[in-house]
Amino acid sequence: MTAAAPDRMGLREGLLLLIAALALLVPGLTSLPPVDRDESRYAVATTQMLASGDYVDIRFQDQPRYLQPAGVYWLQALSAGAFTEPEARQIWAFRLPSLVAALAASLITGFMASLWFGRWAGLLAGLMLAACMSLGFEARIAKTDASLLAAVTIAQFAFMRVYAGAARSRWPVLVFWVALGVGMMLKGPIILIVVGLGALALAIWDRSLARLKPLQPLWGLPLALLVAVPWYVMIGLATDGDFFRVAIGDNLLHKVGTSQQSHGGPIGYHLMGFALTFWPGALLAALAIPFAWRERARPEIRFLICWIIPAWLVFEFVSTKLPHYVLPVFPAIATLTAAAVTAQRPAAGRIQKALFGLFLLLWLAVSLALSALAPFGIWTYEARIDGLAVALAAGAIAAVGVVVWRVFAGRPDQAALAGVAAAILVTSNTYGYALPRLESLWLSPQIVAQARAAAPGCAAPRIISAPYHEPSMVFLNGPEHTRLTPTPEAAAEALAQGPGCAVAVIGAPETPAFLATARALGLSLQPAGQVTGQNYSDGEDLDLTLFVAGEGDLAP
Repeated sequence: MTAAAPDRMGLREGLLLLIAALALLVPGLTSLPPVDRDESRYAVATTQMLASGDYVDIRFQDQPRYLQPAGVYWLQALSAGAFTEPEARQIWAFRLPSLVAALAASLITGFMASLWFGRWAGLLAGLMLAACMSLGFEARIAKTDASLLAAVTIAQFAFMRVYAGAARSRWPVLVFWVALGVGMMLKGPIILIVVGLGALALAIWDRSLARLKPLQPLWGLPLALLVAVPWYVMIGLATDGDFFRVAIGDNLLHKVGTSQQSHGGPIGYHLMGFALTFWPGALLAALAIPFAWRERARPEIRFLICWIIPAWLVFEFVSTKLPHYVLPVFPAIATLTAAAVTAQRPAAGRIQKALFGLFLLLWLAVSLALSALAPFGIWTYEARIDGLAVALAAGAIAAVGVVVWRVFAGRPDQAALAGVAAAILVTSNTYGYALPRLESLWLSPQIVAQARAAAPGCAAPRIISAPYHEPSMVFLNGPEHTRLTPTPEAAAEALAQGPGCAVAVIGAPETPAFLATARALGLSLQPAGQVTGQNYSDGEDLDLTLFVAGEGDLAP
């Protein structure tokens, strides 16, 4: 049995970790416009839920949202209602649950690591998780994955204490089962895959269930179900079972067998992307592999290994792949890495050195690409050199150099701190500075602003759009005031039904057909604005014209 480390993280280390995590995760939270497509779909569905008062059957306009349970929509509704008026459509309020969840996951990871490996390891583990690119993106997006990460981290922390024999009361067991129930309300069975496969692997490795019995499933499992089952029953009754058909049959099982929405990849996809998704800590995680194997007899190390490997293998074999799928195992990777870099490392063999050298080259390429992303983006989309973006990129590259220097100097713990500094510069430069300024990428705010200017006497203009159908426009203008039509002819017909306070948004290739149909319907139209740029969701360059009813006529 391993005793808790006497130098666990205290208030000082916790505050340092919180401040650093805020510096890593907050830039861009309020300045980035709504992101397409998932974030804006979640935000629209939340606003509709608040407007309708239906907290069970979640919808995006007239389409049901049966991909995940309602948990994250409830969190977003609570946040938007507490900090803003939902009608104001301030996207940052919908993002707050993701930020809070990311901070919680980082702090809990730090405390978890410090219990077994000391306060220095705890601080580094929390920092590496907060700094990783995958969590940095999810913390700024109003969707499920950061909240799921927090639930997984809480459940696994409680489980780890029970497994390692460090729990002195029933509180960890209670927390474990409640966190499982919350996780099922956030993203269905995903938390069960991570936790359940880890528990199965531990039982096989130990050849015994003795360490798992203290979880007391006879009363714990009903408690977890009590958290989640009521909503599942209500949604099943409200939809005559359609929710389960779509969520399980059309969504979950299809993801296993076939790639959805072109989100496929070969086996090894997540491993190949690890240098990016866990950047900057990925380089040091490579150093942790020999340590983890050498120390595998320790219960806490064995637990972390079983947290990582089974779930990772499942995500590799599932046909549908997205980079954030492996995020729930990153707290364990951060903890193992921090334990390794604060321990005395033996000399590496030739093969280990060669493999590490190859991975170092990949890590350096990713580091340089991320550091240069902000100034390159400004140059690409605005054809100018931005001095501040270049300076921040240079600082990040210098910090990357310090990482390599300290690794080869035998101080990977100091390299971890330099990596966090590089991550702060990269995220501040990219999310906080460059991206919000690239107006040609953010078409929806321009469309909504021009539509309101084109209908100054209207409290809320009605936007009719073809072919631009991005949900960010629906969020900003309001689902009740936005109609996405399948064809330009349908857009003209919708406009003819009520031309007052209506603005049509039509793409350049669709304009002739739209105007021809409008003429046939007796509509007189005038251009009221133009928006050009790139739809980053599909990479298509768009030239959109806004039309309103007016005097005169436009020849098709």
